[in-house]
Amino acid sequence: MPRARRNAPPREDVLAAAMAMIAERGLEKLTMAALGREVGMSSGHLLYYFQSKDELLLQTLEWSEGRLGAERARLLARPGSVGERLDAYVGLYVPDGHRDPHWTLWLEVWNRSQNADDAARDRQAAIEGAWHRDLVALLAEGVSRGEFRPVDPDRFAARLRALLDGFSIHVAIGLRGAGREQALGHVGEFLDTALLAS
Repeated sequence: MPRARRNAPPREDVLAAAMAMIAERGLEKLTMAALGREVGMSSGHLLYYFQSKDELLLQTLEWSEGRLGAERARLLARPGSVGERLDAYVGLYVPDGHRDPHWTLWLEVWNRSQNADDAARDRQAAIEGAWHRDLVALLAEGVSRGEFRPVDPDRFAARLRALLDGFSIHVAIGLRGAGREQALGHVGEFLDTALLAS
């Protein structure tokens, strides 16, 4: 008697399982075979849907970013000063700590992007663009309300995100003396000096 074919789990369930595996076991344990066992699919079946591990990782990052984007929108829409919302943005940006699963995945996808095609690089740029646009809008609002100094929002956002990326990488890889609280402290001092209207 032939075995009944099992229906494939929804794509989002596969991506959530991939993210959970990264969080629980680390990226090095995320193989197509291990993920297949987790979701009840063969590695060949997974490859049929995702074509490659690079594509699986990029789709998982996009899925994770979609969730972070919704959280960012909620934080940025809440009442309060622009400075408080900027602090919330920074808090969401900086990793929770060493081996933060989202940042672990982000670093891996960007490392692999050296050999990615233009379409994949465009998708990665879209992720970065969403963070940048939200930050530019926040800075422009702060300037217009007189909370922030009259900076160029786009240029300041580019510099602030470079600073955030640098500290965030240190936190995510577990560089000694570079924990989340230290990173938030450095960024807070920078913003007080460079941005807040006196």
